[in-house]
Amino acid sequence: MQKVETLTAKPETRLNSEGRDREASGSASHVILNSMLFGDQDLAENGAVRLGIGFDIHPLVAGRKLVLGGVEIPFEKGLDGWSDADVLTHAIMDALLGAAALGDIGVHFPPGAPEFKDASSLTLLMRVRQLLADSGWAITNIDATVITEKPRLREYVDRMRERLGRTLDLHVNQVSVKASTANGVGDIGEGKGIVALAVASITPNTKK
Repeated sequence: MQKVETLTAKPETRLNSEGRDREASGSASHVILNSMLFGDQDLAENGAVRLGIGFDIHPLVAGRKLVLGGVEIPFEKGLDGWSDADVLTHAIMDALLGAAALGDIGVHFPPGAPEFKDASSLTLLMRVRQLLADSGWAITNIDATVITEKPRLREYVDRMRERLGRTLDLHVNQVSVKASTANGVGDIGEGKGIVALAVASITPNTKK
């Protein structure tokens, strides 16, 4: 293992007025760890793992279907949004795009675009999977949490995992979905909306 002589990271590209350049977006600790493991070699050639975080929130309203992870949930309200407003799938999409530094779902599927009106979020997730594949990335794991006071989701979690796994070409054991509540705190605790959080891991695609 290569010895690290300094704890100061000096990326070639620096911050500009528009925000961080993608090439300089890693933290100092990430740069140091990569240097320790791989030296100056390209990370993709060494099977580097990337992580992405996704978040989404939608209000609950009358007159809409409630769809989470591609599964329709019986409930008197649904999530408001331009597509089917599947908050769980949206968080996963953002986590995947973030891991690959490919922007976010608003960039690729802007609200207001006619082609995405009432679109199935699983269809959009499939397009995200293809974007990653075209960029040389393979999805390895998804871990997501849905936070809602009502309805209770425990009995639907396995179906969500199956639908999401099939869409992403993953084994169900590579897709984790958890359901939680806000314990009555804030708008989510009062049943006004649903939140989803997701983490995704990806690695360079070595398949030819």
